[in-house]
Amino acid sequence: MVTHSKFDSAMSSSPLDSKMRLPYHYKTFTSKLQYKMVLDTLHRLQQSDFYWNTITGKEANALLVAQPTGTFLIRDSSDNRHLFTLCVKTASGTKNLRIQCDANSFYLQTDPKNINSVPHFDCVLKLVQHYMPHSKENTDYYINSGGEKIPLELIKPLYHCLSTLQHLSRKTVNGHVDISSKRDQLPHSVRELLQEYDASI
Repeated sequence: MVTHSKFDSAMSSSPLDSKMRLPYHYKTFTSKLQYKMVLDTLHRLQQSDFYWNTITGKEANALLVAQPTGTFLIRDSSDNRHLFTLCVKTASGTKNLRIQCDANSFYLQTDPKNINSVPHFDCVLKLVQHYMPHSKENTDYYINSGGEKIPLELIKPLYHCLSTLQHLSRKTVNGHVDISSKRDQLPHSVRELLQEYDASI
């Protein structure tokens, strides 16, 4: 999904590179920082089990059509100017929201008139988690679609496979805020595992 730009040679030692190239998708990165942010995000998305990679909008709609409102998935954007798309089942059908990417963050452009008020994140998983109802920061968000104002509800991801017990355990631990102050007491290997995927979804 991400092919390399002028930073290819500088970043070619990354162990993720060979697994993350798709021939049709191009992105010119503004800095090494942005390049690293995208690679880190892609690595986490690949572990999430709700990143469906190269499926099309039509295929995403077919997957979500029978699901309850609030079911969502992440896929590659079919627009070469963007990297990822959030597909969510709403009361008005499936909506495909392009995830915008600037020099150091990802954000959802739910309303073109309010670009300055949308929250920005350094990882797509953090963005998704923010819009879920259990988030303490969550307020009412809407999608403006064809003049219609549709509530943006992200209730549950649509997984493409069963998660491993290790991954389920990691998500559970990440979901407990009180563990954050005790992470230093955990074995180094466990801390690394939690850091590699630091979301609860």
